[in-house]
Amino acid sequence: MATGAMAVLLAQQPFKFDGLFTIGKIFFILDLVLFVSFSVCITTRFVMKPGSLGLSLHHPRESFFFGTFWVSIAFIIYNIQLYGTPYCGFWLVKTLEVLFWGYAGCALLVVIFQYHVIFDTRSLPVADAMPAWLLPAYPFLVLGPLGAGLEYSQPPDSGLPIMIGGLMFEGFGWSIAFMMYTLYFTRLINSDIPTEKERPGMYVAVGPAAYTSNTFVAVGSIAPKILPPDFLGVQGTSAAQVWRAVGLPAGVFLWLLGFWFFALASISNVLGWKKMRFTLSYWSFIFPQAGLTIAAVQIGNALNSDGIKGVTSAMTILLVVAWLLVAAATMGAVRKKEVLWPGVDEDEEDVEGRTRSADEELGKRRRD
Repeated sequence: MATGAMAVLLAQQPFKFDGLFTIGKIFFILDLVLFVSFSVCITTRFVMKPGSLGLSLHHPRESFFFGTFWVSIAFIIYNIQLYGTPYCGFWLVKTLEVLFWGYAGCALLVVIFQYHVIFDTRSLPVADAMPAWLLPAYPFLVLGPLGAGLEYSQPPDSGLPIMIGGLMFEGFGWSIAFMMYTLYFTRLINSDIPTEKERPGMYVAVGPAAYTSNTFVAVGSIAPKILPPDFLGVQGTSAAQVWRAVGLPAGVFLWLLGFWFFALASISNVLGWKKMRFTLSYWSFIFPQAGLTIAAVQIGNALNSDGIKGVTSAMTILLVVAWLLVAAATMGAVRKKEVLWPGVDEDEEDVEGRTRSADEELGKRRRD
């Protein structure tokens, strides 16, 4: 997710220089390599350890991360739009339309059945609530920006349904996120803040507000290209101009909420850094903040503000540096067998131990 989001961010920079597009393509290619490699590795794990897939989808922490697989696919589609359509014919534009609707259907199945599994098989205390609980809905939170991005190459007859669908899907994702925000706030008020090793995951709360802000501003900016003059029967001022006028204030409104979550998470991580150890959740330093920066880029473009554009360029530089640092830390941790190794990641147990735990819990549920 983080690498794909960085490729999207680099492609949308307001101030460009020679080689920037090439750097973005490198991130995109690396994203493809990582996605295929990780998919092959985790498939190998599930094949070599029969039953581990079902246990993974039912685990109280690991199961939430199934949504990240689909978010990664969304950013691959987005990057195909950004880096592929300038060099390909209309066939790719049509392919992206099909991919958008197919992806939306898969995301709907994921959010329905994944939450059903969680609700039906687990009793998670509110005192343990984390922003990661909304990860199954994250695919919908990136459908809005994805739909708005596809509009730039789609003809009006296919662009209008994608724009309406993107708004609908984004609203659905935001609604679920808002409910999860309530649980997260309840946990922060009634219980302690997350432990030091969990605090990077606090940045996940930045994403819903950031990507929804991005959606509002991006859809408002592209609306004059997509919406017909007589859309909804509006007379006088066109509906497209109304959408544009409403989209920017709504995006600005939500952007500050995302920044507040970023500031809250940053303070918590700074105060606890001495007790923190590296985990894969460190990638939360990148992905949500990339969404916040992309939204700021959209706002700067809409307002034609060089000041905001300059700030987003600085934010991008910091994110690139952070990506390099986290990537180096990940490789070092893998080499030391501190992550991506049995018993040290979100599962924290081997398959056999998890099987026994699952059987014990099932027996307890039957007795109850």
